[in-house]
Amino acid sequence: MKKTAVLIPCYNEALTIETVIKDFQKNMPEADIYVYDNNSKDGTAEIARKAGAIVRHEYRQGKGNVVRTMFREIDADCYIMADGDDTYPASFGPELEKYVLEGKADMAIGDRLSSSYFQENKRPFHNFGNVLVRRMINWLYRSDVNDIMTGARAFSRDFVKSFPIMSRGFEIETEMTIFALDNNFKLVEVPVDYQDRPEGSESKLNTFSDGFKVLSTIFTLFFNTKPMVSYGGIGLVLLLLGLGFFIPIIHTYQLTGLVPKLPTLVVVICMWIIGILLLLMGIILSSLRKNERRALERHLNILQYMHISGKYHER
Repeated sequence: MKKTAVLIPCYNEALTIETVIKDFQKNMPEADIYVYDNNSKDGTAEIARKAGAIVRHEYRQGKGNVVRTMFREIDADCYIMADGDDTYPASFGPELEKYVLEGKADMAIGDRLSSSYFQENKRPFHNFGNVLVRRMINWLYRSDVNDIMTGARAFSRDFVKSFPIMSRGFEIETEMTIFALDNNFKLVEVPVDYQDRPEGSESKLNTFSDGFKVLSTIFTLFFNTKPMVSYGGIGLVLLLLGLGFFIPIIHTYQLTGLVPKLPTLVVVICMWIIGILLLLMGIILSSLRKNERRALERHLNILQYMHISGKYHER
């Protein structure tokens, strides 16, 4: 029997957590349901325990910290991640689970934006942010993912046990998506129904501060994962700009034997030095990045061997 674990990170979701647990118990009766409480002050953990979930705690605040602990502690063949705010029905779980267990996806994404999200969500800046993040990532990584920041996902063991989580907060979904795209994991998207939080339930997402963190994560990961394009691209632009300023200077020198724009020449030389350094940095980091990918592939091969031979569970 394949083992599936439902992972629900929670912070002050007393109003909805019981409904979410009961919904998953109905739709996925064979799955183990874990609720990871993140310092809730409204009795979320006790309600979840009484509802039949396995309750654990993560005392470092932030969704990224919770997901890091969940992925480290839980062993399963398929991991279903959901939010505790009852914004989408648990019926998405079996469909995403099927893609993972059949080997068709390493990360199956519950796509809210293709269904009812824009009609149900009452926060216009959240709508704008979701569209902006989607367009940025699809442009930077030449991809076609509809919903970057959804909390409804399913993962394979290979993905979970090889994902080096760096995020601490709500930028974790963005980091997951970029990691999957950059390392050629199998992605599948399935539209899921979305409903806004019930009255009395408040979102923990701060539109502007968390939005800034998400954008910062995108650019940081882009420079880390594509150093030749990022650092090398900036270096090439500086070299070309320097050449554009240098041509009039050398032309004037050929005609008069003078360099009347000496400060400009100094700036051009600085631009060329920085540009060359950035190009070299891009080449070096690109080589290191290739070595990281080789190490990841070896790690995935070892995971697969251990799983087939039964040694993973023995460990």
